[in-house]
Amino acid sequence: MIVEPPRVDHGRGLLRRLGKIDRRAFDSVAAAHLPGLEYVLPRLSRAADHGVLWFTTAGVMAVSRRARLRRAALRGSIGIAVASPVVNIIGKQAFRRKRPVVDLVPPIRIRWKLPTSHAFPSGHSASAAAFAAGVAMEAPRAVAVPVAATAAAVAFSRVYTGAHYPGDVLAGVGIGMLAGLGTRLVWPARPPVAHVSRRTTRPVEITENGEGLVVVVNGKAGVAEPTAKGGRSKGGRSRSAGRQIPPGRGLVPGRTELDVAVLLREFPAAEIIRAGQDEDLEKLLDEAAKRATVLAVVGGDGTVNAGARAALKHDVPLLPIPGGTFDHFARALGIEAPMDAVAAYREGCVARVDVGSITSREGEDGLIFLNTASFGAYPELILRRRRLETRLGKWPALAVAAVRTLRHSKPIEMVVDGRKRRVWMAFVGNGTYGSRGAAPTWRDQLDDGRLDIRMITTGKRVPRVRALAAVLLGHLHITPGYQSWHGGSLELIATKGDLRLAHDGELSTVRGVVKFAKKPGALSVFCPRMQG
Repeated sequence: MIVEPPRVDHGRGLLRRLGKIDRRAFDSVAAAHLPGLEYVLPRLSRAADHGVLWFTTAGVMAVSRRARLRRAALRGSIGIAVASPVVNIIGKQAFRRKRPVVDLVPPIRIRWKLPTSHAFPSGHSASAAAFAAGVAMEAPRAVAVPVAATAAAVAFSRVYTGAHYPGDVLAGVGIGMLAGLGTRLVWPARPPVAHVSRRTTRPVEITENGEGLVVVVNGKAGVAEPTAKGGRSKGGRSRSAGRQIPPGRGLVPGRTELDVAVLLREFPAAEIIRAGQDEDLEKLLDEAAKRATVLAVVGGDGTVNAGARAALKHDVPLLPIPGGTFDHFARALGIEAPMDAVAAYREGCVARVDVGSITSREGEDGLIFLNTASFGAYPELILRRRRLETRLGKWPALAVAAVRTLRHSKPIEMVVDGRKRRVWMAFVGNGTYGSRGAAPTWRDQLDDGRLDIRMITTGKRVPRVRALAAVLLGHLHITPGYQSWHGGSLELIATKGDLRLAHDGELSTVRGVVKFAKKPGALSVFCPRMQG
């Protein structure tokens, strides 16, 4: 008779050994005496209950004027929204591990009732890691590092207060990190700035007080302290082109008021022109560029586009100052607020960026674009939004316009680089863009010499439902008929009349043969030194 040796379950043996190590580690932390932390860590752990600490932090970041911080807040919150149900609904119910025995934990650390749910994995640690990972992918280091340190402190506090074993915390951190990093699958992280390799060789006169700097402000509100036409504001020359802009409509100053106040304080010798709503902005910019050493513009992408045309015409460097809704070009340079522009000017770092050009044999020509140009459904969306926003407001009008455009827009018959196509939506980017959504928003390089062309061509029917889903999910490439390529030029012929174009958020109509091309390194712009 042959007696078989008893089978050894190596998996269970490994788990028992890991459990012993985990309990010893817990006992070591429980026995540790860290002066001052007995009061700090329990309160920090309590503040993180139900994600209150992180959602409060996200709210503070969201109300800032920094696009990077708003993106970081949203990405971190999405990470928590993914990690929390994975841990609490799936993980805890699957493992059902009991909470630690807290006999060795000093009572001063256990200031509130201990949780009664299962221990593995730690939900607090998962939420902390998910939020920190999301913030780290978008926010500057000055914000990301303190958030990460706070997240680490919250994770450690769960062991220090007796709520979890170290293994619970490590598992929670791992799940949270995966959730935070996993947001890149549906929402790719963007670089903080787009790089520029070219630098201007012509010296630019930089003055501490802004002498020679002419600033054109395109906004609905003026500064808080009104001046007479052609008069002098406190701290510098400031005139209104035509109609005097009211100083504000309430106790709280508007965004434009605050921006102009910063410029008056930092550049007392600069000339600041506040354009009225009915003024010819292009004429004002042209006159300003004639006498400027440096031309600065405060406004959205359309205003910066007009400023770029004037700067190109008179060969002066451009200083873009964000003052619109999206401010794609200024933010690509790393300028997110007026003080960023002030720093860029004083550092004297001037780069040369590419400019996209649009020319036609008939009708309007000489158009440029610094970000993107488009034709097809997108110009229709902008037109509908403008009609609705006086009644609904900008963002509700945009949502309604998007739905109506996707429902009712029709393909345009045209010839694209010699081939007949029915184009439903098309974008031409000034440089290679990294985002894959319906409207590309960021790029790595501002002087790569290429056009990024994305187009949806269709047959007789437009796949509207699938297209709507692709737009909402930010994955336009899954739409049938989607094509993309890079090139130096694009030629169009609209076979049925005029062609409506959107370029940097502005609308124009062209006809005949339309050509998109590049002007490599044509525009001199100021950018922060970190940009290089």
